[in-house]
Amino acid sequence: MAMSKMEGFVEVGPLSLSYASFGKPSARPLLLIMGLAMQRTSWPKSWIEALVAQNYRVITFDNRDVGLSTRFDQAFTPTPLQLVMRRMFGYGQLAYDLSTMADDTCGLLDALKIEQASVLGVSMGGMIAQRLALQHPKRVNSLSLVMTSSGNPWLPLPRLDVLRFMAKRPDPKVEPKQAAVEYLSGLFALIGSPGYRVDAVELRARAALQAERSLAGSGMIRQLAAIQADTARCQQLSKLNLPVQVLHGDSDPLLPVAHGQDLADRIVGATLRIIPGLGHDLPDGLAEFFAHRVAELDARR
Repeated sequence: MAMSKMEGFVEVGPLSLSYASFGKPSARPLLLIMGLAMQRTSWPKSWIEALVAQNYRVITFDNRDVGLSTRFDQAFTPTPLQLVMRRMFGYGQLAYDLSTMADDTCGLLDALKIEQASVLGVSMGGMIAQRLALQHPKRVNSLSLVMTSSGNPWLPLPRLDVLRFMAKRPDPKVEPKQAAVEYLSGLFALIGSPGYRVDAVELRARAALQAERSLAGSGMIRQLAAIQADTARCQQLSKLNLPVQVLHGDSDPLLPVAHGQDLADRIVGATLRIIPGLGHDLPDGLAEFFAHRVAELDARR
């Protein structure tokens, strides 16, 4: 049976945000927030179907500066050296910050006439979800924070080979879409789950889908700068007062498991699940597991 879907654009202040809604419009709303430079189409079909089966209206969207949402290519974009200086000394210019991105997300709920939603955020999306709950607590029913972090700058860095790969610049001789496919498929392979392997052909197909829809451009750098700037968040998380679960892989090479442990420790009443074999991706084999965990969390309300 085909899953019902609506998609389009909503205006949030000066922004145009691309979104999609899956499942019955009358079902309880669940907002999914994607990670760094990833598009809403990065959510696996298996995850969306499993969540819809839990009687959710599942909403996905492109964050600002990625996919088909408003881009900021004319805004200030830091150099790699400036990013390093920000991490070391905590200052530098920003095009926008995570608080602004959280307000974008609240604006999306307004545009869709949703008073309150459960929220599942992955990686940077989990950081935006934390900000959303801190800034707009009445709009969030529960928080499921997946492979993400508190903003604590003293936590472990990504694995060295991941850092080296992410710092690579595309070959100017290669056509941009082809370069994007090469980069993304290589990154997916590097940060993927050792317990839920995906073959190279499938990884390449996923990368091609992203590149064909929209190239990342320089938005990734601006979003990374926003992440780096939000270190104060870790001191504010004790203010949260809602059901929260932290789900993190024991094999995450991008945000090592200490990030999940630190995050759960800072939120009163948060539950922590360390998932064996999970890296920094969304395996089809865990779709049902995550859908049930989200539904169980909402049952605590």
